[in-house]
Amino acid sequence: MFINIDGLNINYIDSGDKNSENAILLLHGWGSNITLFQKMIDMLSPYMRVVAPDMPGFGESDEPNEPWNVDNYVWFIEKFCKTVSLENPIVLGHSFGGRVIIKSVTGDKPTMNPPKIILTDSAGIKPKQSLKSKVNTKMYKMGRSVMSTAPMKKLFPDAVENMRNKRGSADYRAASPVMRATLVNVVNEDLTHLLSEIKQSTLLVWGDKDDATPLSDGQLMEKLIPDSGLVVIEGTGHYAFLEGWYTFSRVLASYLEIK
Repeated sequence: MFINIDGLNINYIDSGDKNSENAILLLHGWGSNITLFQKMIDMLSPYMRVVAPDMPGFGESDEPNEPWNVDNYVWFIEKFCKTVSLENPIVLGHSFGGRVIIKSVTGDKPTMNPPKIILTDSAGIKPKQSLKSKVNTKMYKMGRSVMSTAPMKKLFPDAVENMRNKRGSADYRAASPVMRATLVNVVNEDLTHLLSEIKQSTLLVWGDKDDATPLSDGQLMEKLIPDSGLVVIEGTGHYAFLEGWYTFSRVLASYLEIK
């Protein structure tokens, strides 16, 4: 189904009993969409209201009109919840969705106050650059500066874009110009300093083979979030909730106290 928020058409799923006192909000990762949550939705719907939006720029939802940052997504989720009358749900976030949750529940004026939080292979911790990476970044910036001059742009009009494409991640290359700029804004914001502010009970679930948000991120989150526990699903990667569904579903059921 669709709903309009600030001029953007937003696709979302609203399943289960809408009058239930228990509700959960599912937030997907970067480059993903709500279809990956279908098993989770089917599992939880008999016990609670389950709501999952395609965030702006993903799935079947409209892209923002201009580049966004994490705060924009935090404000969007606040408006979305008000629009669909979703008050203080449990929140679950995968990857980028976890990043949005971390910022939504912390700071001077948190926009959400969930009773429980589930973060699976969550983003939010900015990786440290290796010496090789720092050198590559410096060389890229120097090359971009040279190729951006008027004479070089005239001779090689596509050079800067080609450099960006070669340097960028798969997510960056697959994105539109607006979402590319949004991705840059998002990944450059480190939320590590906010983790100690999280007051809610927080379940962390990680794949030990995750090469996008490594297990060390989950271990650091467990250390910094006061009331948290980490479950590692062996043999799974960045999508531990899918690759290790049986284990994940059992852990989730126990944490949410459902049979």
